[in-house]
Amino acid sequence: MTPTNRKLIGHPSDDPEFRKDEAALMALGYRLLGTVADAQDAVQETYVRWYSLGREERQGICVPLAWKRTTLTRICFDRLKSSQYKREVYVGEWLPEPVQGGEFWGLASNPAANAGVGTSESVSESISMALMIVLDKMTPPERVSFILHDVFQYTFEEIAEIIGRTPQACRQLAFSARKRLGSRARRQSTWKEHARLNEAFRAAWQTGNVTALVALLDGDAEAITDGGGKTAAATEPLIGSHAIAEFFAGIFARQPDLQVEIATVNGEPGLIGMAADQIISVISTSVRNGVIHNIWAMRNPDKLRAWFKGD
Repeated sequence: MTPTNRKLIGHPSDDPEFRKDEAALMALGYRLLGTVADAQDAVQETYVRWYSLGREERQGICVPLAWKRTTLTRICFDRLKSSQYKREVYVGEWLPEPVQGGEFWGLASNPAANAGVGTSESVSESISMALMIVLDKMTPPERVSFILHDVFQYTFEEIAEIIGRTPQACRQLAFSARKRLGSRARRQSTWKEHARLNEAFRAAWQTGNVTALVALLDGDAEAITDGGGKTAAATEPLIGSHAIAEFFAGIFARQPDLQVEIATVNGEPGLIGMAADQIISVISTSVRNGVIHNIWAMRNPDKLRAWFKGD
């Protein structure tokens, strides 16, 4: 299922204007909120507000997509501030929702929607799981300022008007966000190397070869699993190659029918775990110095709904 399968209320589902702008709005909403469902809800609210305007008022807006992006950002900004409490009461580790492929989340199919957006490479990298993890550690003003300026090429004057800060404050917020980012979310390997290491990890994992798994992992590697309290998952990060290798090798003892397949996750090489012909886990990895440095495994079924077959 892609995000386009979910109907929005408040306007005709076959409205060509909606279809034209949906990808651009979802691309922004997902980066701001970190889950598809939250982004869809925010886009829906944006359209409720759009269609609550009178026809003449809508026709008087010179750039409808710019109005929608501004409205969407304000909605997301408010939700980011209120979501901090939800994260505090979340069971176990919280991870952003993984998304399939990467095309829908990159440049929009409507060329006009890409005006002012960064390069295709920067936009593609801006949904990597590594970056999404760091974004989640930012304050709401930092996150909004960074995404709008560094990814979507907004000026600080435009950002200031949206979030109610001065342009100078927004510039400092984006700078602070970049300091948090450092080199942690930058791509450290080629696609080919990343895919090769994932395939080697998959092969060693399925055969229970702990020695091979250890060899593929950085000595200080970290693995995080998100079960949301709804399915089995480690409640704390696993640190070190041996701890991670033993944990993953033990999964097959608990789930002997598990099948691991290659997939594209958040625009990068990833893995999916399947049982009874259903996806039960989606795994993202990051590579550094020729070995796997991070593993993020999504197990929470609420964050895998877009991956379920038949939905």
